Amino acid sequence: MAIDFALGGEHEQLRDSVRVWLHDLYGFEQRRAAVQSLSSFRPAVWSAFANDLGILAMTFPERVGGSGLDGVATMVVMEEFGRALVLEPYLETVVMCGGLLARAGGARADDMLERIGAGHEICALAAFEAASRYDITNIATTARRDTDD
Repeated sequence: MAIDFALGGEHEQLRDSVRVWLHDLYGFEQRRAAVQSLSSFRPAVWSAFANDLGILAMTFPERVGGSGLDGVATMVVMEEFGRALVLEPYLETVVMCGGLLARAGGARADDMLERIGAGHEICALAAFEAASRYDITNIATTARRDTDD
């Protein structure tokens, strides 16, 4: 039995759009300059991912402004990002944190998803500690209220 890994029309259009955008606006010299800067994160690029390409919210539920696309869409974007050596935290923010927030549900999660999808927020999953040796039950970090925060 053969498995067909060919992309469908919607996924091909996504791939082509991301590839062309990255080729035209995310060149090697711009990337090199970003790597050599104090912060390789470029807010203008992140905003363009949201507004020009629409890829930050594409897999999020429609209730938060997303398109509800599937995991293949994420694979297509990640493949093109790998090709262009993209520095921005798409995997951490959209795939990992966005995926968890979308499944968590609730008003706070939906608000965060909307902010991520609009390009106004980045986040990272903090799941492991250096001393825990990847044992998620060995947690030493604690949280405490500091004034109103």
